[in-house]
Amino acid sequence: MRRADRLFQIVQHLRGGRLVTAQKLGTWLEVSERTIYRDIADLQSTGVPIDGEAGVGYMMREGFDLPPLMFTRDEIVALVAGARMVRAFGGAAMARAADEALVKIGAVLPDAEKDRIARTEIHTPMWVVSDAAREAIDLIERAVEKRQVLTIDYSDEAGRGTARDIRPLGLWFWGKVWTLVAWCEMRDDFRAFRIDRI
Repeated sequence: MRRADRLFQIVQHLRGGRLVTAQKLGTWLEVSERTIYRDIADLQSTGVPIDGEAGVGYMMREGFDLPPLMFTRDEIVALVAGARMVRAFGGAAMARAADEALVKIGAVLPDAEKDRIARTEIHTPMWVVSDAAREAIDLIERAVEKRQVLTIDYSDEAGRGTARDIRPLGLWFWGKVWTLVAWCEMRDDFRAFRIDRI
């Protein structure tokens, strides 16, 4: 997680109005207590009204709020279109995250723009990617992030199958087909694997 994202998450967590310890924040954000203490001090030095002390806990003073995000009409359309494409063509976890992101975006839009999401007339079919492919996309995406080696059974164009250990590097979507680019231990080279053949 980037530091800016972590600072934002700390502010969001402290807005709950309850005392929160650095240990709890550190566990939640997967960083050390020492990092949380530094982050809190940095936030306080920029004027964020955080009360508390090390060992006791922290909370946000009442009345503090972050300014709302503002999106242009084109940005809203782009976000909605992107989320709908991810929902149609991505993994199941990606699809859920896209839906949740749209809800969050809708929540911060001014009243005059709240229906912009529903009025965006860019649509995608929902039956394009099979459930098995959605699960594979999610699994591969997590393996890429964690730099895990995967063992796959792969069928070539002729239907011949091979078992391979691969080091996944990334997923590419070509309009109809997802491709996994990976280092193949068997071939000792980079290879592209169609998700629908794994």
